[in-house]
Amino acid sequence: MGTVYLLHFLEPIGNPANPHGMAQHYIGWGAVAAKRISVQTAGAGAAIVRAVQAQGIGFVVAATWPGTRQLERQLKRRKHASRFCPVCRGEVTPPA
Repeated sequence: MGTVYLLHFLEPIGNPANPHGMAQHYIGWGAVAAKRISVQTAGAGAAIVRAVQAQGIGFVVAATWPGTRQLERQLKRRKHASRFCPVCRGEVTPPA
């Protein structure tokens, strides 16, 4: 058991000429979420998060759920993370 987390990028990343090639979220899992998110923040995590940071784009932890890697895979396979992102749904305002 661990925690599945959703990172919301403050700006989309990818190819603006191809809307399907854009991303604004990353879903990850960590046995200790705070530790894993600090690894992401330090720039030693997923490639997309490193690319976001390299472009100077910020991100926020938009949501967390208790769960396993299996839940992480299920959420990733669903695609469209914006459907369960509280920032995208207007329920939470990211810091300025």
